[in-house]
Amino acid sequence: MRLHRLDITAFGPFGGSQTVDFDELSSAGLFLLHGPTGAGKTSVLDAVCYALYGSVPGVRQSGQGMTLRSDHAAAGTRTEVRLELTVAGRRLELTRQPPMERPKKRGTGSTLDKAQSWLREYDASAGAWKDLSRSHQEIGEEITQLLGMSREQFCQVVLLPQGEFARFLRSDAEARGKLLGRLFDTHRFAEVEKRLADRRRATEAQVREGDAELLADAHRMQQAAGDAMELPDLAPGEPGLADAVLSAAAVARSTAREQLAVARSGLAAAESAQAVADRELADVRELARLQLRFTQARERATLMEQRVDGYRQAQA
Repeated sequence: MRLHRLDITAFGPFGGSQTVDFDELSSAGLFLLHGPTGAGKTSVLDAVCYALYGSVPGVRQSGQGMTLRSDHAAAGTRTEVRLELTVAGRRLELTRQPPMERPKKRGTGSTLDKAQSWLREYDASAGAWKDLSRSHQEIGEEITQLLGMSREQFCQVVLLPQGEFARFLRSDAEARGKLLGRLFDTHRFAEVEKRLADRRRATEAQVREGDAELLADAHRMQQAAGDAMELPDLAPGEPGLADAVLSAAAVARSTAREQLAVARSGLAAAESAQAVADRELADVRELARLQLRFTQARERATLMEQRVDGYRQAQA
């Protein structure tokens, strides 16, 4: 959306007619709307919002119509706001007149002029403006569709009401958070934050369950490792538990490997000693076998010598 021109008559503090040429102001890029308190800065923004949506932002929404009219305007001057802008590639002109109570032209008393609205579009091919609508509802629907925002959203995103900003500056942190949530519709971000918090709590529960299972395995490892493994003094869910258990397990594994190496060395020495003993035993057994055969042979020889005399006598 690009604003081109704003004409204000008997609106807010402006008793007469004033024109703001936005094309000239924005020719150098950004421009600043400034001035002393009461100069009408907010009223210019109110006029833009009123031209677009037929109402003003912030707390000034209630009691519109008569309150929009300048107290400095002449009795016969009609309050009017005209805004020329380009939106979605279309050059439009919006004219709004709030309801106005004026003296009757005949007789005494006063009469109420109803609110009026006009919407026109510039036809570049014809070089002229053409009327589109004079219905408040149709114009409101057309502008909402073109801008893609309702008046509330436009005020929250584009215009930050001055009174709300002052209230924001004076508020504490909690109140500022609520106010920003209302101004900028942060409900969806709160939902995302809530969903992330739920996921965080679910993840923390899973971590605690995993830590409990890890500690149970670690206690079984400690029973097997004995004094070689010292468990960390941490509860499930505390930071660093897994790393501490892994470090303790690494120390226990290293100690177990050293003990295994010593045991294997002792086993090799025992096996070597057993082999030597087996060989010595085999030698002893062989010697005993030979000695037994020698004894048996001597006994047989003695027995044969004893029988020789009898044999000879038998032969004779």
